Amino acid sequence: MAANPELEMLGRLQFQMLDSARKVPTIENVVSSVDLGCALDLKAIALRARNIEYDPQRFAALMMRVKEPKTTALIFATGKLVCTGAKTEQLSLTAARKYARIIQKLGYDVKFKGFKIQNMVASCDFTLPTSLFCLANSLGKFSIYEPELFPGLVYKMKQPKVTVQIFPSGKVVIAGAQNREEISKAFEKMCPALLPFEERQLKKTPKSLSPHSLLPVLA
Repeated sequence: MAANPELEMLGRLQFQMLDSARKVPTIENVVSSVDLGCALDLKAIALRARNIEYDPQRFAALMMRVKEPKTTALIFATGKLVCTGAKTEQLSLTAARKYARIIQKLGYDVKFKGFKIQNMVASCDFTLPTSLFCLANSLGKFSIYEPELFPGLVYKMKQPKVTVQIFPSGKVVIAGAQNREEISKAFEKMCPALLPFEERQLKKTPKSLSPHSLLPVLA
């Protein structure tokens, strides 16, 4: 009995989906916030602390950096502190506490209230060129691809509520997640959606087996 080339192609695509699913997204940035519980004189802090950038005419917050963990904090006069640049949730907490201690040593009655992870950014590189025009057509109204303005396709996923950026090289960036579970769910949805639109697969896929038919529901 002759082999069915379309079924063979479908089998290869499914195998590659499973293989790519083994890839693990890497956390690139964790953004957290905390309330220091007191009003702050940013100008006075800028004059006394190290590794500070403060230009109130350009931005209302004071920018402070520490080397370990390597992060940046935005500190507002209201006492709100936003920490960015950490690679894990624990490092973000450690850094936020470090900034709080620095402010406390300057004489402020610092509290540490309502620490929260606000945003997590993760990436994964499929290292396979992807046809973004074809993918954008399939994703429909929830995607934006304007290469003259931005090199990647931007997809607004509804569940989990994250933004996915997909680049021609095959690199995927997931932003807006509040925890690792949301990153994993978004990644699991995007894996099988991307593979049929790899440029090498588009060349191999039989015309009667459209890659659009292999695209799962992402909403």
